[in-house]
Amino acid sequence: MEKNTLQLLTRSLMATSLCGGLGTAASTALAQSEGTMLEEIVVTAQKRSESLADVPIQVNAFTAQAIEDAGITSTEDVISQVPNVTFDRGNSYRSAFITMRGLTQINNADPPIAFIVDGVQQTNQETIGVNLFDLEQVEVLRGPQGTLYGRNAVGGAINVVTRAPGNEFEGYLRGSYAEGDSYSMTAAVAGPIVENKALFRLTANYKSYDGLIENSFNGDEADFIDDDYSVRGRVLLMPTEALTVDLRAEFSDYRGGSNYYSAVFSGDPNDFVDPQSNLTGFTDGETRDYTAKLDYDLGFATFTSITGYTDFEQFNRADLDFRNPVDSPGGFQGLGIQVGQGQDLGFETLNQEFRLVSNGDQRFRWLLGANYLQTDKELLTRGFIDLDGSYGQIDNPALLIANQAETNDNEAWGVFAQFDYDLSDTLTLTAGARYDEDSRDQTNLGSGGTRDQTFDHLQPKVTLTWQPQDERLYYATYSTGFRSGGFNAPNVNVTQFEQETLENFEIGFKSQFLDNRLNLSGAAFLTEVEDYQFFYVEAATASQVIDTIDKVRIQGLELELQAALGGGFDASLALGLTDSDIRESLFPEDEGNHTPRTMPVSATGALQYGTELGDGMDGFARLEWHYYGKKYWAADNDAVQDPYHIVNARAGVRFDNLELFLFGRNLLDEEYYGEFFQPKYSGLDVAIGYLGAPRVVGVEAKLGF
Repeated sequence: MEKNTLQLLTRSLMATSLCGGLGTAASTALAQSEGTMLEEIVVTAQKRSESLADVPIQVNAFTAQAIEDAGITSTEDVISQVPNVTFDRGNSYRSAFITMRGLTQINNADPPIAFIVDGVQQTNQETIGVNLFDLEQVEVLRGPQGTLYGRNAVGGAINVVTRAPGNEFEGYLRGSYAEGDSYSMTAAVAGPIVENKALFRLTANYKSYDGLIENSFNGDEADFIDDDYSVRGRVLLMPTEALTVDLRAEFSDYRGGSNYYSAVFSGDPNDFVDPQSNLTGFTDGETRDYTAKLDYDLGFATFTSITGYTDFEQFNRADLDFRNPVDSPGGFQGLGIQVGQGQDLGFETLNQEFRLVSNGDQRFRWLLGANYLQTDKELLTRGFIDLDGSYGQIDNPALLIANQAETNDNEAWGVFAQFDYDLSDTLTLTAGARYDEDSRDQTNLGSGGTRDQTFDHLQPKVTLTWQPQDERLYYATYSTGFRSGGFNAPNVNVTQFEQETLENFEIGFKSQFLDNRLNLSGAAFLTEVEDYQFFYVEAATASQVIDTIDKVRIQGLELELQAALGGGFDASLALGLTDSDIRESLFPEDEGNHTPRTMPVSATGALQYGTELGDGMDGFARLEWHYYGKKYWAADNDAVQDPYHIVNARAGVRFDNLELFLFGRNLLDEEYYGEFFQPKYSGLDVAIGYLGAPRVVGVEAKLGF
């Protein structure tokens, strides 16, 4: 272990030992206030209900009230609250690029996190960056979670729990309006069908937006949303005290702007220019999700079965060289032709998990499980000459300059177990392991070629937890992760990419002071990665390519503070440090650099105030600050985006059943790119960048019953 790694771990331990001093110092400022305690949160991070303070994992948990207070409505909103995690927007309307602890999402491949909605893992990047509505809780787990969540959870996991129906008849209607003619509405109604036996909940969400990022050539708003709506139905059946059946169905349909990359001729990721394309990109898509969950109390343990089925279709069209013949006569436009790109994506997934979890708080606790996943995916990628604004829809092969179709079948299964044993009243040993096997089969319809490969890995985990008192917890963890390999197009140099594996060493702590009015937690980690997956475009074939970096070392630190300051004030502050180092690579000139999309420093903070105004009215205000440090877009580290700050605010009043709010996002109107490619990685002769969302101010109202 290198000297700087030792220093990092030592400093983390010093921070832990100073917790008592911090609590004493803070007591001077807080001793006279009358503030309430911080809320105790119960999480299911380890697939059993536990107090957040007792879980030896760095977990950020957002309750239903916290979600409303922060105005969280999307995956991006959640991630902005968490250190060492970033969310980038690029490519198609719903495409998401999540980077967690230096491990990042890449195009057309598996995500670096497990993203779970009501117990069902989402397997595609298009189903991760979604609208979040009518939620009970969201949990963000950092660090490899392969033992319990399986393949791809190399960076961590995000567990989304939607709101369940209850015995009380209730409902609400929430609507908002903001700049860019942005309309959003959520409606929910829930109650008993048969009290204590059958309950229902029906929720609908709708969103539209004219957009604020203008295409400087054709005058269109590039980031528009014509329609984005979802309908979710949920029925909870309790035929006996021991048996619960939870059925959920959700349908969503959307059409929005996509691929609105700006041609950045300077090649500078800090040169922010508007899109300037001939063709306005758009994405049409729809999703159908069905989930059935069964819980049966056997007395000594609870048996759980979760079945999920997803049917997804998406149709994407956009400009190909992101320029026009008037402002930029290069590229295809210089040849006098208007060229576009398209992608038709469809997949079906069947996901089944069984698990058996011991009941109670015995000295020896255990969990056993198995899962199965079947995915059938079809992908058609094309380049076309657009003569009449039909975006290549007409059936004329002469207008196609590239056309590649492929099918991808994926069959995966895993078995897992985890055991907790209390060695003493203060010391607990946790040991677990999971074996995953992932078989992939790709058929390229144009060439007729078929390739298949099976990837597998054993993922052990060991944690030692010391809890000398209820308010103090310290842990040391060894964990592992595995992300499956796969195939590129058959016409590129790298036709297959290897599976990604890692080992993670972590020490951390959680502590509460002043009757749980001040919480401090933190962790230091060291991760050794083999065959780190990354993405680029091969210029010779204009093909998307996934390749691997032989060896990467990632080390980092996280510190978080929450405080009930008294007088109605609550505050939070979090810091994340990530230092990634390419140690061995096919490109020796990249060795010693940061990995792609790495942001070494990130921080977030919030100050929240609530007070009674009288006559059943409460006042509320919240101010958020998010700091995003330098960002290294590619493995050569040539393109580096400067740091920027995002400031959000929210304020309003709450009555018994009515809420009125003003809100603002990115109040400083900071400019930044959500994605940036240099020519050597974009396959074009110019750099391209995907502009982030500008300042938005709006109003919101909620009526409950």
